[in-house]
Amino acid sequence: MEMHFDQHISRQFNEDLESIKTEMLEMGGLVARQVADAVDALSNADSELAEKVLRAEEEIDKREMALDEHATLIIAKRQPAASDLRMVMSVTRIARDLERIGDEASKVAKMAIALTDEGSSPRGYTEIRHIANAVRKMLNDALDAYTRFDVIAAMRTLTEDEKVDMDYRTAVRELITYMMEDPRSISRVINVLWILRSLERIGDHAKNICEQVVYLVEGADIRHGHEDKLKTK
Repeated sequence: MEMHFDQHISRQFNEDLESIKTEMLEMGGLVARQVADAVDALSNADSELAEKVLRAEEEIDKREMALDEHATLIIAKRQPAASDLRMVMSVTRIARDLERIGDEASKVAKMAIALTDEGSSPRGYTEIRHIANAVRKMLNDALDAYTRFDVIAAMRTLTEDEKVDMDYRTAVRELITYMMEDPRSISRVINVLWILRSLERIGDHAKNICEQVVYLVEGADIRHGHEDKLKTK
């Protein structure tokens, strides 16, 4: 799907719009790497890799602030309208979700360090790998849909969040039952539950990115379950 933005007399305006899009996608690539490294650190009991994830958080925060500043300058100087304004707004909203995904990746990394220090792998690692693979794919697919302005791909990815939520609830129930049967496992399994919660939140933020793709291309705000706005356009 192609998206055609208004042609501007100012070539600099076009370059500004392309620049913030590129900055956001570069930030997205860093965040996707951060999530992958956090999960790998957990799976491989790699504290050094987990520390790398924690160090990356500052860079992610700086990029979000730089994008906000860039977008503010564009709005102040260019006063964009219609699709141009949606481009700027979607970039800042997605950057916010990416920063929060980075925060969740850091939480996973911290739990990875704690679990590595404790020793043997706890119950729940299978569930972690399953949900982690799902949300990593969601994030990559959401960013790809934005790159291609692909509403169909965005809607398809958006619906994957329902399955992630279902798998998360199932895993939580099973782990709570396991803790009740073996109270000695409570401390370690609680750490696993926090990891699963962070992964589920990453899925939520990837869904938000998909909603911004729809907003950018169609001008429809489908947040909070308002998909009917898209169907009536």
